[in-house]
Amino acid sequence: MTDRNDLLARIADALERLAPPVDAKTDWLSHPAYVWDGEIARAVPTLVAPALDLMRGIDAQKAAVVGNVLRLAAGATAHDMLLWGARGMGKSALLRAGVAAAQADGPRRIALVQAVPDSGLAALFTALGREPRSYLVFIDDLGFEAGDAGGARRLRSWLEGGVEARPGNVRLAVTSNRRAIVERHASEQGWSVEDGPINPRDAVDDKLALADRFGLSLGFHNCSQDDYLAIIAGYANRYGLAWTEAEALEWSKRRGARSGRVAWQFVNELAGRAGKLL
Repeated sequence: MTDRNDLLARIADALERLAPPVDAKTDWLSHPAYVWDGEIARAVPTLVAPALDLMRGIDAQKAAVVGNVLRLAAGATAHDMLLWGARGMGKSALLRAGVAAAQADGPRRIALVQAVPDSGLAALFTALGREPRSYLVFIDDLGFEAGDAGGARRLRSWLEGGVEARPGNVRLAVTSNRRAIVERHASEQGWSVEDGPINPRDAVDDKLALADRFGLSLGFHNCSQDDYLAIIAGYANRYGLAWTEAEALEWSKRRGARSGRVAWQFVNELAGRAGKLL
């Protein structure tokens, strides 16, 4: 009997270790950022973001994002934001940097909350709406496939016009490689019944309707050579790294692109060679 009790006790201990811990009520006021998985929020103690003055070649976009985030942090009317365009041009980094800049003047005024489209946004908005703080809910690299009309329409409803629209102290910021967010096809511009609906303009309007719900829509375009080199120069000067333009250009050629991300990767290479940790 004792052996059986010992076995049951060991099984119970094992099950307790496997079971996820009971989630305590999220403290939405004490941290700079959170990650929402649909049921619980994980606090992020430090919001890692590049310095705004080191983000080059996107001056207009930077001014618009930072200004809008500061409005939200101050409790004033602010826009939902769509940042779309070329990969690696700092869309996500700029959102983090904008929130970090707003927190510098008042850490408890605003927080960044990263989520995904299907992660129970309605429950998240309900929780955030009860808090005396502003929140920027961030959805990174959003894109809906052509057949996923439901997901796009739900997000449209949350943005504007729906019964469960996000509360006044919450705004959405979305990054996407596509301006329309929803996948589009060339056949939408034609008039063939086989290719789609009788009125293809309706299909195009429906897909663009999601992008239209964002009060602030900012395009990020491919990096020029001068901007690429200016990004590297800014970081190299800040961290005391030696470099040459010829080597920087060769680095971009090997990767087949010039972007802020490629520039940052080159800066990491320089730092590694110099034995420095960025």
